[in-house]
Amino acid sequence: MKALVLSGGAGTRLRPFSYSMPKQLIPIANKPVLEYVVGNLREIGVTEIGIIVGDRAEEISDVLGDGSALGVAITYIPQHAPLGLAHCVKIARPFLGDDDFVMYLGDNMLVEGISEIADEFAEVRPSAQVVVYKVPDPRAFGVAEVDENSRVTRLVEKPQEPRSDLAMIGVYFFTPLIHQAVDAIEPSWRGELEITDALQWLVTHERDVRARIYSGFWKDTGKVEDVLECNRELLQRLRTDIQGVVDEESSLIGEVVVEEGARVVRSCIVGPAIIGAGTLVEESIVGPYTAIGADCRITEAGVSDSIVLSGAYVHNVSGIETSLIGRKARVGSAKQHRLVVGDDAHVEVAA
Repeated sequence: MKALVLSGGAGTRLRPFSYSMPKQLIPIANKPVLEYVVGNLREIGVTEIGIIVGDRAEEISDVLGDGSALGVAITYIPQHAPLGLAHCVKIARPFLGDDDFVMYLGDNMLVEGISEIADEFAEVRPSAQVVVYKVPDPRAFGVAEVDENSRVTRLVEKPQEPRSDLAMIGVYFFTPLIHQAVDAIEPSWRGELEITDALQWLVTHERDVRARIYSGFWKDTGKVEDVLECNRELLQRLRTDIQGVVDEESSLIGEVVVEEGARVVRSCIVGPAIIGAGTLVEESIVGPYTAIGADCRITEAGVSDSIVLSGAYVHNVSGIETSLIGRKARVGSAKQHRLVVGDDAHVEVAA
């Protein structure tokens, strides 16, 4: 089995960050989303991965390289315009060949992994298997209607009156029959080749399409709120690991990771929290559910329930909460604020 990872989207809901970095590289618990995706694929034994990339290809390849450091082999497949998920399958055909494959949206976090779902696909081997999640309001999703045997009977994109609460999330398992379906469909009103239409073609032609409910933690990391929620979920799994330096005047409470080269000086860190390599935390309080990236400076500040990206400088700030602070951003002289600060920004908020 091979994998096709889609990483070409613009990420409009994550602006201003997606102006300066691909949304799939947003770090959660100090690791890019794409690394979690690759890890889930490696866990099910997939080592040949094709990644669909758009105009941010170089940034993605700079982080993932050829995949060898992650135990996989990566092939980059350019998509020159966002023409739909089924279009991604079409342009990846030379890479995919006649192998079964899993298609995985590169901004989706399935924290418990996909091993059980992959095993079920291998055992039953339907023509296609979609991963679904029960949601309270399915109108924003592609929705799968299924029978009592989990066979898909109908697929509807963003229905106004849903007849099912099973939303399709960003993982699909396919046999090579999907290529016939993709070749048979026409672009939608959006001008895109929709994977929902290709799956419906299989259903209409009486092919076996199954739905598998994912019961673990799932988020599409397309919005700041979802990124922060994923960060909380992953930080809860931390175990204390002190590789850096913590002075005698500092205290660590709960599960805290201090990476190599980091220094904690006259400060209090309340876990779960992670302090990135080369970062200085001085005369500050870092509260729970906080991930501070590499080479940051946090001085005379209070930060909790937040993500601070690499190279940021936060000084003389009290009570930053539920915030996302971009790479090399500078934030100072603020009271309690919920901040979303883009890369390289300089923010001075009056007291």
